[in-house]
Amino acid sequence: MSEKKYQTDSGIEIKQLYTPESLPATYNTATEQPGKYPFTRGIQPDMYRGKLWTMRQYAGFSTAEESNKRYHYLLSQGVMGLSVAFDLPTQIGYDSDHELAEGEVGKTGVAIDSLEDMERLFKDIKLEDVSTSMTINATGYILLSLYVALAKKQGADLSKIAGTIQNDILKEYAARGTYIYPPKPSMRIITDIFEWCSAELPKWNTISISGYHIREAGSTAVQEIAFTLSNGKAYVQAALAKGLDINVFGKRLSFFFNAHNNLFEEVAKFRAARRMWAKMMKDLGATDPKAMMLRFHTQTGGSTLTAQQPKNNISRVTIQTLAAVLGGTQSLHTNGYDEALSLPTEEAARIALRTQQVVGFESGAAETVDPLAGSYFVEALTAEVEEKAWQLVEKIDNIGGSVSAIEQGFIQNEIARSAYDYQRQVESGEKIIVGVNKFTVKEEEPVPVFKIDDSIRLIQSERLAALKAGRDQEKTAFCLHKIETAAKDGSNLMPHVIDAVENLCTLGEIADVLRKVFGEYR
Repeated sequence: MSEKKYQTDSGIEIKQLYTPESLPATYNTATEQPGKYPFTRGIQPDMYRGKLWTMRQYAGFSTAEESNKRYHYLLSQGVMGLSVAFDLPTQIGYDSDHELAEGEVGKTGVAIDSLEDMERLFKDIKLEDVSTSMTINATGYILLSLYVALAKKQGADLSKIAGTIQNDILKEYAARGTYIYPPKPSMRIITDIFEWCSAELPKWNTISISGYHIREAGSTAVQEIAFTLSNGKAYVQAALAKGLDINVFGKRLSFFFNAHNNLFEEVAKFRAARRMWAKMMKDLGATDPKAMMLRFHTQTGGSTLTAQQPKNNISRVTIQTLAAVLGGTQSLHTNGYDEALSLPTEEAARIALRTQQVVGFESGAAETVDPLAGSYFVEALTAEVEEKAWQLVEKIDNIGGSVSAIEQGFIQNEIARSAYDYQRQVESGEKIIVGVNKFTVKEEEPVPVFKIDDSIRLIQSERLAALKAGRDQEKTAFCLHKIETAAKDGSNLMPHVIDAVENLCTLGEIADVLRKVFGEYR
């Protein structure tokens, strides 16, 4: 009988015992300090002793008013930062009254069509006082403009406005699919945002380079960091080509990773990612240590949640929370146990937040820096994850970088192969999923689910009609014309888009102007 093989989710073989000899001769973190290059041990010298990670809960559904109620509830429960989910029409640049929006308005997130919706979304929330993360990509430039317009309306000091837009279009082509424009104009919009924010919104993270969706699409932990860091490199090269200063824009780049159940591999992944990014940025010309630091938000793994015995997901999310914290995350969202069934109920969202609070205040995991450092197993795994990820980065570089690798389907094919392997292991029983292919029950108690009313599209459409009837049509037309001119002549789009949303142009109208100039990616 062949001896059972133990391996991580990335196929790295796990030895029975680790000793100092298990570490490669070239790898030595014993003298490394947190807060210093290459940041393996964390980006702050005191890590969570100085400041706990930002506890976020991702929320957005139905109308802006309904989402606003959830935000006030979460803030009352101890959330430190808001994280906004947008519905599919908003993500792909269609107003709620567009025929392609039918059946999708307010479903996967909140519907935002105009500045009036943004005001409803943040009613009685001072933007100067919260940090807001917005999961938005193809229309990120419009949502950021709406946020800035609202901050100005509130009389906020823009130099104090903090938050993040995801704004990572490359992973949309590779894994997620909510793109609008072709890659080259999309990269141009992103560098316009970098440039504008460097001058006007200094505390804003202009991009959250996302491995989360790459992992959700079926990649391994190694692929997640290799593909994400390669995408990051492509954004940096595009910004450098535009003449931007890497030591300025480099400080505002952030990352977004997934946390899965293989605790030690996940911790090793986060540590390896910091080392790799520091080296990449140094090689690209960064000299300021802050521009070499990999700062990241983590979300627990949506694809690991099961519809069967959903309360088991509370344990999964707890393990994933620990992985993120032991790996040194800056910000964290924990999933609700019911999210394989529906958007999270208020109860599920509260339990998810309490999970972070228990780890933060009761577990002791936050009391010392990089607690797993020096474990022969974790250090050997960090070295191996890093080595395997560099091999993939090198392959992508040889193809011509991330944009070429996506255009040629290399990244998509690698993810698809890993997803297939994982599914095969689950179906064969080689990989045990508790409650799914082992330890199952015949009858399950029903779990209450969160339902979205289909009448939301009608509400949003009526609001759009009233908005359009009451605004200055000449001004609207002029603002849209200025965006078109800037898109054609290469000048920065951001000031014109902000002007347009302030004059009540809608998200769909602005996205359509750029569709006309740039075309759509098929």
